[in-house]
Amino acid sequence: MEYTIKKLSQLAGVSRRTLRYYDEIGILKPARINSSGYRIYGKKEIDILQQILFYRELGFNLDSIKKIIHTPDFDEINALKQHHNQLLARRQQIDTLIYNVEKTISSKEGRIKMRDEEKFEGFKKKLIEDNEKEYGKEIREKYGEEAVKKSNQQFMNMTEEQYNELKELEKKVFETLKEAYKTGNPEGELGQKTAELHKKWITFCWGSYNPEAHANLTQMYVDDERFRAYYDKEQAGSAVFLRDAVKIYTENI
Repeated sequence: MEYTIKKLSQLAGVSRRTLRYYDEIGILKPARINSSGYRIYGKKEIDILQQILFYRELGFNLDSIKKIIHTPDFDEINALKQHHNQLLARRQQIDTLIYNVEKTISSKEGRIKMRDEEKFEGFKKKLIEDNEKEYGKEIREKYGEEAVKKSNQQFMNMTEEQYNELKELEKKVFETLKEAYKTGNPEGELGQKTAELHKKWITFCWGSYNPEAHANLTQMYVDDERFRAYYDKEQAGSAVFLRDAVKIYTENI
C-alpha cells in the first residue's frame, strides 16, 4: 500500500512538517513524487520511519540514526531485537521504580522503616541489571567474572553522596567529550581532560585503575556497535575520538 504525506502523517502520528524535514536531510526520502507533485511512500519507507521513531524514542539524534539505518550492513531484524530488549529493560526499570516508590510511601506513613541505602538500592540494582543484559557477556569475556563481580559490588556499596558524584562525573565526561571533539585533536588539552575524567569515572565503577584495561575498554567502545552508538548518540565519531584520547593518555602514564 502507498501513502501520501498526509496519510502517512496520520498513520504514524508524525507531522507533515517533520516528514518534509526528514526528506530534506535525506533520512527518509519518499519512494517517488507523483504527477501532482505529492510525495508517495511505500512499504520500505514505512519500515524506515518505524526504525527512526524507535531510535528517537531511545534517545538517538537524527544524525546518528541516519548513519545507523543507512549503512550497507544495517540488519533490520537485529535492530528490532535490540529495540525489543531495550524496551523490556525500560519496562523493568519502571516496575523497579514503582516498587521503590511504594516502599517509600509505606516508610513515610510509618508502616515500615527504610534504611537510607534502600532508597537508592532500586536505582543502582537496575543499572547493574541493564549493564548485565546489554554488555555482560562481552565484559566477562574481556575482564573475567571476578572483575565484574568486584565492580558490581563497588557500585552497590556506594553511598548516596558517592552515587551522585558518579552521575555528575559521567555528565562531565560527555560534556567535555562533546567540546573536545570539536577541536579534532585527541592529544590536545580538552582531549586529554576527557581521558582524565573518563579514568576517574571508570575507577569509581571498578574500584581500581589499570591503564591497559582503560585503553582496551575504549577500543571495545569502537568495536561494539552498541557501545559506539551510546557514545556517538550526540556526535558521530565520539567513540573513536575518546579511544584515541585515552590511548594517548595511557601511553603517557
